[in-house]
Amino acid sequence: MKVAVVGATGLVGANMIKVLEERNFPITELIPVASGKSAGKKILFKGKEWSVVTLEQGIAAKPAVALFSAGSDVSKEWAPKFASAGAYVVDNSACWRMDPGKQLVVPEINADVLVKKDAPTEDDRIIANPNCSTIQMLVAIHELHKAFKIKRIVVSTYQCITGTGSIAVEQMDAERAEQSASGKSCYEAHEIANKSGIDAYPYRIDLNILPHIDKFLPDGYTKEEMKMVNETHKIMRDDSIRVSPTAVRVPVTGGHGESVNLEFEKAVTLEDVYEVFRKTKGVTIQENLNNIGDTENLSYPMPLYARGKDDVFVGRVRLDPSVNSGINFWCVADNLRKGAATNAVQIAEELYHRGIIG
Repeated sequence: MKVAVVGATGLVGANMIKVLEERNFPITELIPVASGKSAGKKILFKGKEWSVVTLEQGIAAKPAVALFSAGSDVSKEWAPKFASAGAYVVDNSACWRMDPGKQLVVPEINADVLVKKDAPTEDDRIIANPNCSTIQMLVAIHELHKAFKIKRIVVSTYQCITGTGSIAVEQMDAERAEQSASGKSCYEAHEIANKSGIDAYPYRIDLNILPHIDKFLPDGYTKEEMKMVNETHKIMRDDSIRVSPTAVRVPVTGGHGESVNLEFEKAVTLEDVYEVFRKTKGVTIQENLNNIGDTENLSYPMPLYARGKDDVFVGRVRLDPSVNSGINFWCVADNLRKGAATNAVQIAEELYHRGIIG
């Protein structure tokens, strides 16, 4: 089983390799792929060093599956080439998610769309990994939808900077270091970081919050927000769910938080909701269930404790008093793991267990 990781030297690519090892995916040969400038670098996997190769060399190696995390431009050009060479591509970019011919998969929800075919097409061989915030939210709510039928979702995200990539971490670190060393104002520190080429965001991110992720659209929403709307409909296979999102970037280096409000068609109690959460694969409830008002032993999900884990952590569950049947809750997940790398590896596992690869 040859497995290529395209974008192997990036944050998500490195986590893909880590998760492949942790989950003991049946690899006979790892093919770490990156740009030409990274070719020849060494990647440690299962106690052995593997050399980074170029995209052309990656295709020539004939992998069974290629996990892509190198951006939409690379995916648009190279995913079809890997697919034409016989590989199944699991792509982490936004390039193919809303392509009507491509499957968009969260294994806990819709792995059944992965079907073995005698003559798979290019569409069959390219599988899209959803947006990190969509994955996190849907893992938490899909069983609630089955049980009570969700009418409307209002979600606000608190997304960490690693979702942008290593340059965002560099920007925050540079802003923090510059202000600490020089005593300059936060605005001046940002300008200095910007002039040095570290400009992941248009404004300072350290000690700040940006209500802006991805490009703005004509209606005032951002592309990140509309991903949550469109991907929810495709993955849940239900266009009737109304989704109202606001996506926000926060100065945290690991893990996304989401405040989620759900309105149901059917009546619910808190006991009903907790029972569904307990049975939902990939969800961990984290709060003082026996005494919500216990201020001495506080327990609720935080990015700090979700880091490096694969579950979606749920807490602060409350009935919504403003509607007949609704709840509020807070959830946190590691965006580089379940929000990206782990979900991609789980898709590859489904391909393997269903006899599609291997």
